[in-house]
Amino acid sequence: MSVESLSIPQTFTLKRVSVAETTRKTSWVPLKSLKADTLRSRGFSARSTLNVENGGFRQYPHGVGEKDGVIIVDHGSRRKESNLMLNEFVNIFKEKTGYPIVEPAHMELAEPSIRDAFGLCIQQGANRVIVSPFFLFPGRHWHQDIPSLTADAAKEYPGVSYIITAPLGLHELLVV
Repeated sequence: MSVESLSIPQTFTLKRVSVAETTRKTSWVPLKSLKADTLRSRGFSARSTLNVENGGFRQYPHGVGEKDGVIIVDHGSRRKESNLMLNEFVNIFKEKTGYPIVEPAHMELAEPSIRDAFGLCIQQGANRVIVSPFFLFPGRHWHQDIPSLTADAAKEYPGVSYIITAPLGLHELLVV
């Protein structure tokens, strides 16, 4: 496993990790390559994403498309009521954005898992999966756990690429 650092101005340091056993190349890319203004207007406030694909980096200049699946992943809870709130958020997100393939996932403690949601996206026709952590700030779950769980899920679908967006982060609309 090789690790490199990439410094992004006015944000934080991200690490690029190439995991040999999955034969996938991983790279941090600026969200600009995904039409940041479009994504931000559709609910993505992240400034960077993790792009992973068999064969290496690939840019998607048109933002989120019809064949993209979106997984919104939270931590997960032992409280059923807390987990149901993610389902409500996903329904609102899907309605507001018009994205056809959007699935909820819990990192741990509850179902559906990232693996389950990834499979559901593929069943609905996704050829790329965008995993969007429903977290405010970057931490171990975003940096380590979610990429690892997503890589494990993606192993079953070698022709499908995925990206992991940064967490919600600081945005003025969070305090309105």
